[in-house]
Amino acid sequence: MLNITGPGSAQTCDGVTRRDFLQVGSLGALGLSLADLHRLEAATTTTGKTGRNERSVIMIFNLGAPSQLDTFDPKPDAAAEIRGPFQAISTASSDIQLSEILPKHAEVAKHFSVIRSCYHSAPAVHDAGWQFSQTGRFFSGGINTPHAGAVASYLMGRRTDLPAFAVLPELMGAGGGNLPNGQAGGFLGKAYDPFVLNADPSKPDFVVPDLLPPKNIGEARIDRRKRLRETVDQTLSSFERSEDAKLLDEGFQSAFRLITSPQAREAFDLTKEPQAVRERYGMTRFGQCCLLARRLIESGVRFVTINTFLTVFNEVTWDIHGTLPFTSIEGMKNIVAPMYDQAYSALIEDLVQRGLLDDTLVCNVAEFGRTPRVNPAGGRDHWPNCWSTYLAGGGVQGGRVIGRSDAIGGFPAERPTTPNEVIATIFHSLGLNIEDHLPGPAGRPFPLVDFGTRPVMELF
Repeated sequence: MLNITGPGSAQTCDGVTRRDFLQVGSLGALGLSLADLHRLEAATTTTGKTGRNERSVIMIFNLGAPSQLDTFDPKPDAAAEIRGPFQAISTASSDIQLSEILPKHAEVAKHFSVIRSCYHSAPAVHDAGWQFSQTGRFFSGGINTPHAGAVASYLMGRRTDLPAFAVLPELMGAGGGNLPNGQAGGFLGKAYDPFVLNADPSKPDFVVPDLLPPKNIGEARIDRRKRLRETVDQTLSSFERSEDAKLLDEGFQSAFRLITSPQAREAFDLTKEPQAVRERYGMTRFGQCCLLARRLIESGVRFVTINTFLTVFNEVTWDIHGTLPFTSIEGMKNIVAPMYDQAYSALIEDLVQRGLLDDTLVCNVAEFGRTPRVNPAGGRDHWPNCWSTYLAGGGVQGGRVIGRSDAIGGFPAERPTTPNEVIATIFHSLGLNIEDHLPGPAGRPFPLVDFGTRPVMELF
C-alpha cells in the first residue's frame, strides 16, 4: 500500500498537498478515493514476468462446502444414513456417476474430470479452508499467502485495460474463524488484490460501482482533470523522483484507462447478451456471475473467481448442517443445486460453443467436504478428510475420475490430493513454472508451491 502522508508529503505553492489534490481533485473527479485506487492497482502490471500465455482461469468457489456423497461421489450401495436421500445417475461419461440433483452436470460430464480424493489437515473451519484452497497454503505465522489469481497477475501481467484478476460478485464474508479468506494479494501487496465487482449482476439496475465514472461526469471533464493533474505534477519534481510517486502514477493511469475504456464498459454490459442466453445461465446472482465471467475472460481478464455464496450464515448455501442459521439437505436439493447446476452447465456449453474451453480452465473447489454419516438434524457437518474437486478445459481431459474415496466417502482410498496440489495444477495449466519463487515477506524468496508439491498430471 502506498503511504504518501507525513513529513515527506509534497505541497503546492498554496499549501495544498499532493494527497489533497489526488483525493479532492483528480481522483475525486473520477469518483475514486485512495482506497478505490488501491483496489484498482491490480491492473497496473502491463507486462508479465514469465512471458505470455493465452490461457485463463475461472475458479468457482463452492462456499459452504458441498457434500461429496450428495453431489460428485455418490455411494449407492452404502447404508441409508451414509448414502443420503438421493439416487446416483449415469452421465455423458461412462466413468462418472453423479447425484440426481445435478442432471445438467450429467449432460456435460464428458468435459470435466473429478478428483474424488481431496483432503487437508487444517482445522474444519470455513475460512481456514478458504485460505488453503485458494492459495495452496494454510494461514500460519502471520504470512498471508496470495490468491492463485494474484500470483497469475504478478507473474503474467495484464492483457488489456481490464484487470488481470477479478472476484465476482463480492469478497467472501464471515466464516466463523476470524482468518483471512485468501482472496487478496497477500504478501505481494495491495497492487495484486483483485478487482471486486461489489454488485449483483442479476439485478435490473446492475452497474459496476468501482469501474465506471458517475453519470454526471463526462469523459471530457475527466480528461481535463487528468491534464490539470499532469500540470501540477510538473511542479513536484522532487516528489516525482520517488518510487511511491511512480507507483501512484501507474495506479492513476490504470484507473483512468479502466473508467474511460470502451472495452471495459462492453465487457461488463450484460444487456449485450441475448435474453435467451441470460436465461440459460439463470437469472440468479450466481448464474449471471458465470455469464459475466465468460465475458471477462473473452475480454482478456486472466483469472476470475466466482463465489457461489458470500457467507455461510443466514443464507441458503452448501453448508447443510440441517438447522438454522444453516441449510438443510432439502434446501440444497430445492434451491442450491438447481441454481448451481443450471449455471455451471450453461458456462461449459457456452465456452465449448465459442471455442474457449481449451484455453479456459474452469476449476470448482471448496473448503472441505461433509461428514459421511447424516447427523440427527438431517444434515451433514464439516469434514476436511475427503471431498471432490472437478476441473474442465485448460488442457484437462474430461470425462474421467481421478482418485477414489473409501466405501463411505470418508477418506481417500487412492490418489490422495491436497489443495496445494490443485493450486499447482492451476499454475501448470497456465504454463507457470512451479519451481519459481515470489518475493516473499521481508524480501525473502518464497516458493510458488510448497516443496514436493506437484500438479495432478493425471488430469492432462
